[in-house]
Amino acid sequence: MWAMSAVGYRRLGAAGSAAAAAGGWAAGTLPTRDPWGIWMPHGPGVTVAATVLVYLGLTLLVVAWWGYGRAGSSVRHTLVTLGWWAAPMLLAPPLFSADVYSYIAQGAMVLEGHDVYGAGPSVLDPGGVGGDAAASVGGHWTDTPAPYGPVFLVLAQAVTLATGGTIVPAVLGMRLIAVAALALIVWALRRLARDRGEDGERGALWLGALNPLLLMHVVGGMHNDGLMIALMLAGVVLARRGRWVAGSALVGLAMMVKSPAAVALLFIGVIVGRAAAGRPAVHRVVKGLVGPGLVAGAVAAGATLLAGTGFGWLRTQSVAGTIHTALSVTSDLGLLLGELLHALLGTDPDPVKTAVQRLGLAAALAVIAYLAWRSARGRPSPVHALGLALVALVVLSPMVQPWYLLWGTTVVAATAWDGRAGRVLAVLSAALVYETAPSGATPWYGFALAAVVGAAATVLVRRSATARPDRTRVPAPRRAEREPQPESDRLR
Repeated sequence: MWAMSAVGYRRLGAAGSAAAAAGGWAAGTLPTRDPWGIWMPHGPGVTVAATVLVYLGLTLLVVAWWGYGRAGSSVRHTLVTLGWWAAPMLLAPPLFSADVYSYIAQGAMVLEGHDVYGAGPSVLDPGGVGGDAAASVGGHWTDTPAPYGPVFLVLAQAVTLATGGTIVPAVLGMRLIAVAALALIVWALRRLARDRGEDGERGALWLGALNPLLLMHVVGGMHNDGLMIALMLAGVVLARRGRWVAGSALVGLAMMVKSPAAVALLFIGVIVGRAAAGRPAVHRVVKGLVGPGLVAGAVAAGATLLAGTGFGWLRTQSVAGTIHTALSVTSDLGLLLGELLHALLGTDPDPVKTAVQRLGLAAALAVIAYLAWRSARGRPSPVHALGLALVALVVLSPMVQPWYLLWGTTVVAATAWDGRAGRVLAVLSAALVYETAPSGATPWYGFALAAVVGAAATVLVRRSATARPDRTRVPAPRRAEREPQPESDRLR
């Protein structure tokens, strides 16, 4: 198999990123109305050609990413490569999702005093602030209340206020937030992986930041999952340094972007308990289970009161579960079972689907609790266990989008990028980047391409594992991973 140097893969990936961004100008998730006339729909011929260009660019980027991870490079070289690959997307229109239009419209709703947790963007005046964004919101989301926390909505409000809701500058304003999130992710990954040496730090950046799935859906698509991940990882960094109060506060802010970040509190609690070695068991358990939650809860309540958006986010967390996505195993199984019982017994299929979805969430909670218990007993490390817990939550959730995989992937990247879990997540990342079309749709050929790429990546991983049997196991946690910290760095 042919191979290039790290510099060659950097250039190949930059070409792929540039091709994907260029194709996005005609095939991306373009707004319904753009008063500037920059991001305008084109004819079907141009759109098809641009879509092909995006997929070609994606393929070059995935190949470059895969090769770069095995070419060997320094941390500094990896950071420069990240800049090369992210830069082409900075001025591109939204790619792979219309969610950014929802963000802008919801920011306009907060700005105008609408109840963002009681109504959808359709309440906005079509000719007023945020009207163009509301017109570009995808389908059912037009009348759907926001499932996001007040911290993110305040950021969206600030962008809308600064840009007047005009599509192009508003989208670019949201992209600035996404790029800031990427920078914070890089900072946190380097510090979480530092105890694994230069190779561990570089590998963490490769899987957690250079990942095409992250570049396309956080930088290109501007999903707020990037901000949630960034704040959550930063909180874990502080907790590992003994500053668990500040770390829990950051996780509280992450929860006020998207609620799944709350899982991190359980594993910060494990860090707290392990760092209190020598104290009575009851003291460690109570402090670990209660302390981080109280801090994060206080931050969430304070952020909600300061934002003035109300506590409606508590009732809109189930909104996503009402939308069927083909990547959700529990929703697919529930739908299949419900339709089968409907055909045999004439029963309503919806309650069956809902029951299976709830069983899936219950199973996810059980897995998360088990991982926390195992981690508290010594293995795996709390950070690695958090990554696995987030992956389990995604796999068993009633709604799954490709970029949800990043929740756990970025955490596992810092602990075991070259272990079994890291390899599986690398394969899934390479495959799922194809699942969504640049227009935001999920066509059948996206799943076909994902299957082909996933199969090819699996073969490459197995060959690599056979050639290097020493890399087939997840490395044992190093001393620095195994809290407690030095006495001077303990809980305060």
